[in-house]
Amino acid sequence: MKVVPLNDKIVVKRLEAEDKTAGGIVLPDTAKEKPKQGKVISLGDGKQLDNGKRAAFQVKEGDRVLFTSYSGSEVTVDGVEYLIMTEDDILAVVD
Repeated sequence: MKVVPLNDKIVVKRLEAEDKTAGGIVLPDTAKEKPKQGKVISLGDGKQLDNGKRAAFQVKEGDRVLFTSYSGSEVTVDGVEYLIMTEDDILAVVD
């Protein structure tokens, strides 16, 4: 099943949490914090402007992005968890 966002929404798949700290300590599942970065899976058509045209997104499919902690809405499709958010929730693109 494919998730197609509407208007100015973006579908992001959260990246996996780290299993170890920088010092080499292995973290149990209960201590892992949800990562605040993910990969852009799909984009909507863009925000509709006053003149009727659509604004282009600054991100593209496949970009690795950083987002705020409480951004977007979590949805599960075919057992895979996605976030649906607006472009305003994205803080930066990681190279």
